[in-house]
Amino acid sequence: MNALAASATSTGEAVQFWILGTIAVIGALGTVLMRKAVHSALCLAGTMIVLAVFYLANGAYFLGVVQIIVYTGAIMMLFLFVVMLVGVTAADSLKETIKGQRWMAVGCGLGFGVLLIAGIGQASLSTFNGLAKANAAGGGNVEGIAELLFTKYVFAFELTGALLITATVGAMVLTHRERTERAKTQREMSEARVRGKHLPPLPAPGVYARHNAVDIAGLLPDGTPAELTVMKTLRERGQIRDVSREALADLKALEQRSEERLGRDQDESEVAK
Repeated sequence: MNALAASATSTGEAVQFWILGTIAVIGALGTVLMRKAVHSALCLAGTMIVLAVFYLANGAYFLGVVQIIVYTGAIMMLFLFVVMLVGVTAADSLKETIKGQRWMAVGCGLGFGVLLIAGIGQASLSTFNGLAKANAAGGGNVEGIAELLFTKYVFAFELTGALLITATVGAMVLTHRERTERAKTQREMSEARVRGKHLPPLPAPGVYARHNAVDIAGLLPDGTPAELTVMKTLRERGQIRDVSREALADLKALEQRSEERLGRDQDESEVAK
Protein backbone atom coordinates (compact mmCIF):
# COMPACT_ATOMS: atom_id res chain seq x y z
CA MET A 1 0.00 0.00 0.00
CA ASN A 2 2.78 2.45 0.94
CA ALA A 3 4.80 1.43 -2.10
CA LEU A 4 1.82 2.07 -4.35
CA ALA A 5 1.23 5.44 -2.71
CA ALA A 6 4.90 6.36 -3.14
CA SER A 7 4.91 5.27 -6.77
CA ALA A 8 1.74 7.27 -7.44
CA THR A 9 3.41 10.53 -6.37
CA SER A 10 3.75 12.83 -9.36
CA THR A 11 6.84 14.80 -10.29
CA GLY A 12 5.17 18.10 -9.44
CA GLU A 13 4.25 16.88 -5.97
CA ALA A 14 7.79 15.65 -5.35
CA VAL A 15 9.32 18.96 -6.48
CA GLN A 16 6.85 20.87 -4.37
CA PHE A 17 7.61 18.72 -1.33
CA TRP A 18 11.38 19.09 -1.55
CA ILE A 19 11.29 22.84 -2.18
CA LEU A 20 8.73 23.66 0.50
CA GLY A 21 10.19 21.11 2.91
CA THR A 22 13.61 22.72 2.60
CA ILE A 23 12.12 26.17 3.27
CA ALA A 24 10.21 24.82 6.28
CA VAL A 25 13.35 23.22 7.76
CA ILE A 26 15.36 26.42 7.22
CA GLY A 27 12.60 28.45 8.90
CA ALA A 28 12.50 26.03 11.84
CA LEU A 29 16.27 26.23 12.27
CA GLY A 30 16.11 30.02 12.05
CA THR A 31 13.47 30.03 14.80
CA VAL A 32 15.89 28.26 17.12
CA LEU A 33 19.18 29.85 16.06
CA MET A 34 18.23 33.51 15.54
CA ARG A 35 19.57 35.81 18.24
CA LYS A 36 16.72 38.34 18.05
CA ALA A 37 13.28 37.22 19.20
CA VAL A 38 11.51 39.17 16.44
CA HIS A 39 13.52 37.37 13.76
CA SER A 40 12.75 34.01 15.37
CA ALA A 41 9.03 34.80 15.36
CA LEU A 42 9.17 35.81 11.68
CA CYS A 43 10.95 32.54 10.80
CA LEU A 44 8.26 30.59 12.66
CA ALA A 45 5.57 32.50 10.78
CA GLY A 46 7.22 31.55 7.47
CA THR A 47 7.30 27.89 8.53
CA MET A 48 3.60 28.02 9.37
CA ILE A 49 2.80 29.47 5.95
CA VAL A 50 4.70 26.61 4.29
CA LEU A 51 2.67 24.10 6.34
CA ALA A 52 -0.51 25.83 5.17
CA VAL A 53 0.62 25.37 1.57
CA PHE A 54 1.16 21.68 2.29
CA TYR A 55 -2.40 21.40 3.60
CA LEU A 56 -3.80 23.17 0.55
CA ALA A 57 -1.76 20.98 -1.82
CA ASN A 58 -3.16 17.82 -0.19
CA GLY A 59 -6.75 18.98 -0.53
CA ALA A 60 -7.29 20.00 3.11
CA TYR A 61 -8.46 23.49 2.24
CA PHE A 62 -10.10 24.17 5.59
CA LEU A 63 -6.94 23.29 7.53
CA GLY A 64 -4.82 25.42 5.19
CA VAL A 65 -7.03 28.47 5.61
CA VAL A 66 -7.19 27.99 9.39
CA GLN A 67 -3.40 27.61 9.51
CA ILE A 68 -2.95 30.97 7.81
CA ILE A 69 -5.75 32.94 9.50
CA VAL A 70 -5.60 31.57 13.04
CA TYR A 71 -2.02 30.51 13.64
CA THR A 72 -0.03 32.75 11.30
CA GLY A 73 -2.37 35.73 11.22
CA ALA A 74 -3.56 35.83 14.84
CA ILE A 75 -1.34 33.86 17.22
CA MET A 76 1.99 34.70 15.60
CA MET A 77 1.07 38.38 15.36
CA LEU A 78 0.20 38.24 19.06
CA PHE A 79 3.67 36.81 19.74
CA LEU A 80 5.27 39.58 17.69
CA PHE A 81 3.35 42.31 19.53
CA VAL A 82 4.34 40.82 22.88
CA VAL A 83 7.99 40.60 21.86
CA MET A 84 8.01 44.19 20.60
CA LEU A 85 6.23 45.50 23.70
CA VAL A 86 8.32 43.61 26.24
CA GLY A 87 11.58 43.42 24.27
CA VAL A 88 15.11 42.82 25.52
CA THR A 89 17.15 45.96 26.09
CA ALA A 90 20.75 46.45 27.08
CA ALA A 91 19.62 47.11 30.65
CA ASP A 92 18.05 43.66 30.99
CA SER A 93 20.16 40.90 32.50
CA LEU A 94 20.79 37.93 30.24
CA LYS A 95 21.85 35.66 33.08
CA GLU A 96 19.73 32.65 33.92
CA THR A 97 17.46 33.24 36.90
CA ILE A 98 16.26 29.62 37.14
CA LYS A 99 18.84 26.99 38.05
CA GLY A 100 19.08 24.17 35.54
CA GLN A 101 17.14 26.09 32.91
CA ARG A 102 19.35 24.93 30.05
CA TRP A 103 19.21 21.30 31.13
CA MET A 104 15.43 21.52 31.30
CA ALA A 105 15.38 22.97 27.78
CA VAL A 106 17.64 20.14 26.53
CA GLY A 107 15.37 17.55 28.17
CA CYS A 108 12.25 19.06 26.62
CA GLY A 109 13.97 19.12 23.23
CA LEU A 110 14.93 15.45 23.49
CA GLY A 111 11.40 14.53 24.58
CA PHE A 112 9.92 16.40 21.63
CA GLY A 113 12.38 14.65 19.30
CA VAL A 114 11.30 11.23 20.63
CA LEU A 115 7.65 12.11 20.07
CA LEU A 116 8.42 13.32 16.56
CA ILE A 117 10.34 10.17 15.66
CA ALA A 118 7.54 8.01 17.10
CA GLY A 119 4.94 9.88 15.06
CA ILE A 120 6.94 9.55 11.86
CA GLY A 121 7.53 5.84 12.54
CA GLN A 122 3.85 5.18 13.13
CA ALA A 123 2.91 7.10 9.98
CA SER A 124 5.39 5.09 7.89
CA LEU A 125 4.26 1.70 9.23
CA SER A 126 0.48 2.17 9.24
CA THR A 127 -1.86 2.53 6.31
CA PHE A 128 -3.94 5.57 5.42
CA ASN A 129 -7.56 5.81 4.39
CA GLY A 130 -7.03 8.88 2.24
CA LEU A 131 -8.61 12.31 2.45
CA ALA A 132 -11.67 11.47 0.37
CA LYS A 133 -12.57 8.44 2.50
CA ALA A 134 -11.97 10.34 5.74
CA ASN A 135 -14.20 13.20 4.61
CA ALA A 136 -16.91 10.77 3.52
CA ALA A 137 -16.81 9.00 6.89
CA GLY A 138 -17.17 12.25 8.82
CA GLY A 139 -19.77 13.83 6.56
CA GLY A 140 -17.32 16.36 5.16
CA ASN A 141 -13.94 17.88 5.89
CA VAL A 142 -15.15 20.50 8.36
CA GLU A 143 -17.63 18.12 10.02
CA GLY A 144 -15.02 15.37 10.42
CA ILE A 145 -12.49 17.78 11.97
CA ALA A 146 -15.13 19.17 14.34
CA GLU A 147 -16.16 15.66 15.44
CA LEU A 148 -12.57 14.67 16.27
CA LEU A 149 -11.79 18.04 17.82
CA PHE A 150 -14.70 18.02 20.26
CA THR A 151 -14.77 14.31 21.07
CA LYS A 152 -11.44 12.49 20.89
CA TYR A 153 -9.16 15.54 21.22
CA VAL A 154 -11.38 17.82 23.33
CA PHE A 155 -9.00 17.77 26.32
CA ALA A 156 -6.02 18.80 24.18
CA PHE A 157 -8.15 21.48 22.51
CA GLU A 158 -9.25 22.98 25.83
CA LEU A 159 -5.70 22.77 27.21
CA THR A 160 -4.37 24.66 24.19
CA GLY A 161 -7.03 27.35 24.67
CA ALA A 162 -6.09 27.69 28.35
CA LEU A 163 -2.42 28.04 27.43
CA LEU A 164 -3.19 30.78 24.91
CA ILE A 165 -5.31 32.69 27.43
CA THR A 166 -2.54 32.35 30.01
CA ALA A 167 0.00 33.69 27.51
CA THR A 168 -2.24 36.68 26.75
CA VAL A 169 -2.73 37.51 30.43
CA GLY A 170 1.01 37.11 31.02
CA ALA A 171 1.75 39.53 28.19
CA MET A 172 -0.62 42.07 29.73
CA VAL A 173 1.05 41.70 33.13
CA LEU A 174 4.55 42.06 31.68
CA THR A 175 3.70 45.19 29.70
CA HIS A 176 1.82 46.87 32.55
CA ARG A 177 3.67 49.61 34.38
CA GLU A 178 2.48 51.29 37.57
CA ARG A 179 2.23 55.06 37.13
CA THR A 180 4.05 56.91 39.90
CA GLU A 181 3.20 60.45 38.82
CA ARG A 182 0.45 62.35 37.08
CA ALA A 183 0.37 61.99 33.32
CA LYS A 184 1.34 65.17 31.49
CA THR A 185 -1.19 66.76 29.19
CA GLN A 186 -0.47 67.49 25.56
CA ARG A 187 -0.16 71.20 26.31
CA GLU A 188 2.40 70.57 29.07
CA MET A 189 4.46 68.32 26.80
CA SER A 190 4.45 70.92 24.01
CA GLU A 191 5.49 73.68 26.44
CA ALA A 192 8.29 71.46 27.75
CA ARG A 193 9.60 70.99 24.22
CA VAL A 194 9.53 74.73 23.51
CA ARG A 195 11.04 75.77 26.84
CA GLY A 196 14.17 73.73 26.47
CA LYS A 197 17.66 74.65 27.57
CA HIS A 198 18.97 74.83 24.01
CA LEU A 199 18.16 78.19 22.39
CA PRO A 200 17.20 78.16 18.73
CA PRO A 201 19.69 79.61 16.22
CA LEU A 202 19.41 83.17 14.97
CA PRO A 203 17.21 83.68 11.89
CA ALA A 204 19.01 83.53 8.58
CA PRO A 205 19.19 86.69 6.45
CA GLY A 206 16.25 87.11 4.14
CA VAL A 207 12.96 88.95 3.74
CA TYR A 208 11.03 89.89 6.91
CA ALA A 209 7.32 90.75 6.78
CA ARG A 210 6.09 93.69 8.88
CA HIS A 211 2.47 93.77 7.75
CA ASN A 212 -0.09 91.32 6.43
CA ALA A 213 -1.26 93.54 3.56
CA VAL A 214 -0.65 92.43 -0.03
CA ASP A 215 0.37 95.91 -1.17
CA ILE A 216 3.26 96.29 1.29
CA ALA A 217 6.61 94.89 0.27
CA GLY A 218 8.77 92.93 2.63
CA LEU A 219 12.01 94.36 3.88
CA LEU A 220 15.47 93.02 3.28
CA PRO A 221 17.97 92.91 6.18
CA ASP A 222 19.38 96.30 5.13
CA GLY A 223 15.92 97.91 5.34
CA THR A 224 15.24 98.23 1.61
CA PRO A 225 11.93 96.89 0.22
CA ALA A 226 11.88 93.67 -1.77
CA GLU A 227 9.75 94.15 -4.86
CA LEU A 228 9.39 90.42 -5.54
CA THR A 229 7.27 90.05 -2.39
CA VAL A 230 4.39 91.98 -4.04
CA MET A 231 2.32 90.85 -7.00
CA LYS A 232 3.35 92.07 -10.42
CA THR A 233 -0.13 93.51 -11.05
CA LEU A 234 0.16 95.83 -8.07
CA ARG A 235 3.65 96.85 -9.14
CA GLU A 236 2.40 97.75 -12.63
CA ARG A 237 -0.46 99.79 -11.18
CA GLY A 238 1.84 101.60 -8.77
CA GLN A 239 -0.24 100.53 -5.79
CA ILE A 240 2.68 99.46 -3.60
CA ARG A 241 3.03 101.22 -0.27
CA ASP A 242 6.61 101.87 0.72
CA VAL A 243 7.11 101.35 4.43
CA SER A 244 10.88 101.33 4.46
CA ARG A 245 10.97 104.88 5.86
CA GLU A 246 8.50 103.90 8.55
CA ALA A 247 10.65 100.90 9.39
CA LEU A 248 13.81 103.03 9.62
CA ALA A 249 11.97 105.53 11.78
CA ASP A 250 10.89 102.71 14.10
CA LEU A 251 14.45 101.49 14.33
CA LYS A 252 15.74 104.98 15.14
CA ALA A 253 13.08 105.41 17.81
CA LEU A 254 14.00 102.07 19.30
CA GLU A 255 17.69 102.99 19.38
CA GLN A 256 16.88 106.30 21.00
CA ARG A 257 14.80 104.63 23.72
CA SER A 258 17.59 102.15 24.34
CA GLU A 259 20.12 104.98 24.74
CA GLU A 260 17.82 106.85 27.12
CA ARG A 261 17.29 103.73 29.23
CA LEU A 262 21.03 103.10 29.33
CA GLY A 263 21.65 106.68 30.44
CA ARG A 264 19.08 106.40 33.24
CA ASP A 265 20.67 103.19 34.44
CA GLN A 266 24.09 104.87 34.56
CA ASP A 267 22.68 107.83 36.49
CA GLU A 268 20.99 105.57 39.03
CA SER A 269 24.20 103.58 39.53
CA GLU A 270 26.19 106.82 40.15
CA VAL A 271 23.60 108.05 42.66
CA ALA A 272 23.70 104.74 44.46
CA LYS A 273 27.50 105.01 44.80
